[in-house]
Amino acid sequence: MILIKRMLSRRTFSILLAALLALCTTAALGPAAVAAPAEAHVVDEQRVRPRVVDLTIDSPVLGETAKVRLLTPEGWEQRGPRDRWPVLYLLHGLGDSHESWTQDSDIEQLAGLRDVLVVMPDADADWYTDWWNGGAYGPPAWETFHLREMRHILERHYGAGPRRVVAGLSMGGYGALIYAARHSGLFRAAASYSGPVHLLHPEHVRRWLVAFEKVPHYRQLWGDPVAQRANWQRHDPYALARRLRHIPVFLACGDGRPGPLDPAGTQFDGDEAYLEMLNRSLADRLQQVGVQVSTDFYGPGTHAPPYWERELHRSLPMLLGALT
Repeated sequence: MILIKRMLSRRTFSILLAALLALCTTAALGPAAVAAPAEAHVVDEQRVRPRVVDLTIDSPVLGETAKVRLLTPEGWEQRGPRDRWPVLYLLHGLGDSHESWTQDSDIEQLAGLRDVLVVMPDADADWYTDWWNGGAYGPPAWETFHLREMRHILERHYGAGPRRVVAGLSMGGYGALIYAARHSGLFRAAASYSGPVHLLHPEHVRRWLVAFEKVPHYRQLWGDPVAQRANWQRHDPYALARRLRHIPVFLACGDGRPGPLDPAGTQFDGDEAYLEMLNRSLADRLQQVGVQVSTDFYGPGTHAPPYWERELHRSLPMLLGALT
């Protein structure tokens, strides 16, 4: 199952360590000391290739550092303090990282992206959300990190402008739609490739209940789908469909049968088949409420990078058109 491919040991250790250090610091300072609010900041910057730059950001809302990969536009190295470029956020899937889009697709070769700043942030396996944590919230807060801390850093120091679009694959496809829905006006278009885009669909809930048994941390994401149903609705693109009426939306998914981009011997992919069901459900809802939605339910195809690269190509005219 795509929901339980990766455990959260790195994140859990970081949070516990941060809490321990905070307690030690408080004890050392004494009751009269008042610490200034911490701000996210870049602690490392590495040029990977001529147009590829990796940032490491120390984030208070995550309680740890996180990586962000940039695919920079032409002329970016010579930018002045007032130079700004339109931005494409590309979000990765479960078990992937900030490196995945450049490793598994041809985005560095796409001519259409030479005038765009492409932002590929890490999200661990944490579902692009500020975790509920039993109602206490607190770290990790990925939504706040991506859309406040990281965005502000990129806009102040790395040439990111106010025109933005967002796309993602699998878990990142969910992230793209929920970010656009929960933050009206922040993005001009959104695209999801094989994303789990209907949280409260009965089949999706059933799979989450199974995931809870294998990855107990996931109960802290949004809570229980019954007891905390309202919170699930606040994080369900289907429930927030009306909030997408101001932008174009692209949905793509295969039906799980081996397709033209799969190697010989590929078996039926039940995960992709269930994701197609979720995407068709959301597409119907978006049409009902008047969203400008385009779909590519392309039939044979599994849950695999070659299809997501192809769907990025197919949706890129819509995404880039929204940036003009």
